[in-house]
Formats: sequence, C-alpha cells, structure tokens
Amino acid sequence: MQKKERYQKVIGYFRQAMPIAETELHYTNPYELLVAVILSAQCTDKRVNQITPDFFKRFPKPELLAEVDAAEVFDYIRSCSYPNNKAKHLVGMARMLVNDFKGVVPDDVNELQKLPGVGRKTANVIASVVYEKPAFAVDTHVFRVAARIGLTTNAKTPLETEKQLMKYFPEELVPLAHHWLILHGRYTCLARKPKCSTCGLKDFCNYFAEQEKNK
Repeated sequence: MQKKERYQKVIGYFRQAMPIAETELHYTNPYELLVAVILSAQCTDKRVNQITPDFFKRFPKPELLAEVDAAEVFDYIRSCSYPNNKAKHLVGMARMLVNDFKGVVPDDVNELQKLPGVGRKTANVIASVVYEKPAFAVDTHVFRVAARIGLTTNAKTPLETEKQLMKYFPEELVPLAHHWLILHGRYTCLARKPKCSTCGLKDFCNYFAEQEKNK
C-alpha cells in the first residue's frame, strides 16, 4: 500500500470513529494548559488533573507563580513525576513569561521553546491546541502509533516523525490528527499489549500485518 493511500484510510477511519478529539488535560486558558503540559511529561493526564485544581487556586496567574520559590511549588506537585525539576521549570517559566512576554503565552513555537521546561513537543501542543496552528506534537504515543501503522518510515527521533507526519496530513487536520494518534495510543495501540483484535485500523496497519504473518 502506498503511503498516501494509507494516510487517506487512516484519516477516513478517524473522521468516522473520532470526529471530536481533544486534550484530556483540564485547563481554562493558555497559561493553565502550559502548566499542565509541563507537568504531564512522563506523567499521566489523570494525575496532572488531580494536581492542577489546587495549584491553580494558589497560582491562578503567572505573576503569582513568578513570585515564589520552587520549594513552595514542590508542595503542590509532589505527586507527579520529577517534581523537583518541574517545580524549578514552572517558576522559571512564569518569571520569563512575565518579564519577557508580559504574562502572555506566545503562539510561536520558537518563542515558546525559550521558556524553561518547554521543549518542542510542549511548544507544539500549545501552538496547536491553543492557537490552532499546524504544529504536530510528537509524544511517545504518537511516535509509537505512527511507526506501527506505517505513517512514518525509519523515523528515529520525534522530530523525524513530526516532519513525516506534517508532509502527509493536510495542514487543517494537523491539530486534530495529533489527538487522534495520542488517544489511539493511549486506549487501543498500547505499548505492551496493543488491542489489535478490536482496532479499526488493522486492515491497513503494518504492525498488524506483520503479527499475522508471523503466526
């Protein structure tokens, strides 16, 4: 199957099966989503959503977060992964946001990556989810699912995966496709035990075809 045809089939499936796909992180503004995405690194969205209500009560604006030290932030996020580093990143992010961006979360991927704790994936999430820009965030789910299905070929890094996905997904679908692949990886195409028998993509999935061939 040609790659273009595979993409068409994948898009057709998700349009029907998942017409609405969005982040599972809870937020009400760009600042809150930025905090949540920073916290979500190597941590589940469920855990982050348990942490952020109290966090946002104490730090509803970046100006308030910028005034404290990492030790106080740590107390609010201690149950997530790597709380020490994330506490430092969050305070540093807030201070730069206030000092360099007047408290406004930038919409440019390169500008976003200047913020402490913000890598390319996080920057792409903000640009895509908040500002609806064609930025494809590649996390572990997207990296795995894209390779298994055959949407990417020999991609060794998230950036290589991102470039291949951006080449074939129509620009207007990129924000939606990002969530399609994340949610599919989270609930169906699991890392250790993918649910191939109930997967609607199996008829045009390289991984499934390989598994069947090896039986």
